[in-house]
Amino acid sequence: MIVLGIETSCDETGVGIVRAEGGETTLLANEVASSVDEHARFGGVVPEVASRAHLQAMVPAVHRALATAGVTGRDVDAVAVTSGPGLTGALLVGVAAAKAYASAWDVPLYGVNHLSAHVAVDVLQHGPLPPCLALLVSGGHSSLLDVPDLAGPVTPLGATIDDAAGEAFDKVARLLGLPFPGGPHIDRVARDGDPAAVAFPRGLTGPRDAAFDFSFSGLKTAVARHVEALGRAGTPVPVADVAASFQEAVVDVLTAKAVRAARERGMETLLLGGGVAANSRLRALAQERCDAAGIVLRVPRPGLCTDNGAMVAALGAHLAVAGTPASPLDLPADSQMPVTEVLVTAR
Repeated sequence: MIVLGIETSCDETGVGIVRAEGGETTLLANEVASSVDEHARFGGVVPEVASRAHLQAMVPAVHRALATAGVTGRDVDAVAVTSGPGLTGALLVGVAAAKAYASAWDVPLYGVNHLSAHVAVDVLQHGPLPPCLALLVSGGHSSLLDVPDLAGPVTPLGATIDDAAGEAFDKVARLLGLPFPGGPHIDRVARDGDPAAVAFPRGLTGPRDAAFDFSFSGLKTAVARHVEALGRAGTPVPVADVAASFQEAVVDVLTAKAVRAARERGMETLLLGGGVAANSRLRALAQERCDAAGIVLRVPRPGLCTDNGAMVAALGAHLAVAGTPASPLDLPADSQMPVTEVLVTAR
């Protein structure tokens, strides 16, 4: 079975193609057209700019993916698309395109959840996924999920109550004069800094706090006040030290809560996904703590952590092979799609 996946939840136009055969899912193509440079001058993603960029990139991305995979539309057995959550206008472009291709090729259409797709993408690198605890960290999400199977049901254990980790990286990068998107630049600069230089707070880690929820707004404010205090004193900001200390505060909370959740749920596997999963310190600390706890850590390579069409195709292939009924052709673009809904079904 060959499945084409389309991802347009934010600022990447992703088109991926996978082949599912004999219990294995193989990546054939993964084309990504990013509009991040168009958003950089605004310091963040502008929904209208993202939507227009998707419109321009969609058809060329599909053509490149088909060419890379060495297949044509007649070879595609199903189309999968991110139905939500995400930016409404951006999602609409992908959903409309997926409906058009599924109709033209007369194949089933699967409208899937963006977060579930971030979990499913790991099968492309590490093979079939056992029941796992998933820590998904991106610009819009910081979530802990109990995933017994890729087809669901997914049980949310915790989420951010304010800024997601990726948002905090972007905002702190701006405070430190680093470019957008902030995550890669903080990761790079922090390698030359001291993670213990500044004792930044760890949000929601008190005995009475929600065990598996996250909060990074207070940490962002603490960094801002520290930088402002240095400015008032006429002291240069040690960017590397501040970046390293901020990054350590984020990854310390993320990994500690994830490992704790895995232990309490009796999970032997922890999956780390989402764009922030490309962060080198997060990957290293997660591995260190999982090793100490006897938990198997699975992390896709960085190119599969960020938004892409391959992850959507992987989830679509899993659902199709399992014989799951396809989504209706009038499926919506749902910016608030709940994490418990893996697939859009007939209503």
